Amino acid sequence: MTNFVVKTLANAAALAAAIWLLADITLDDGSSLGRRTLTLILVALVFGLVNFIVKPVVRLLSLPLFVVTLGLFTLVVNALMLLLTSWLAKQLDLSFYVEGFWTAVLGGFIISVVSWVLNMVLPDKN
Repeated sequence: MTNFVVKTLANAAALAAAIWLLADITLDDGSSLGRRTLTLILVALVFGLVNFIVKPVVRLLSLPLFVVTLGLFTLVVNALMLLLTSWLAKQLDLSFYVEGFWTAVLGGFIISVVSWVLNMVLPDKN
């Protein structure tokens, strides 16, 4: 349970970094800090579920592209997962938006880097 909470908070921090750095990734949920924080945590949960359920299937189906591009196709998969999260957030009435594929590529890269750094720093207990 602790690992789940830590990973969700790490996802929220990584998403917050992407929102802060990129104008085309937005979290428009009023001016209340509490409301924005709750929305960010809910989006982080959706993002975690997308990465847990959908991403392995996409990676398996696109394995030849990973090999041919020497792993660079990971950027495309991360972008697609971020776009899927944005779409699901809209369906769940969460105000998280990603505008366009190239913004998603850059956002996915930022999220990957921030998540990697946080996972190096934070404890990894099951």
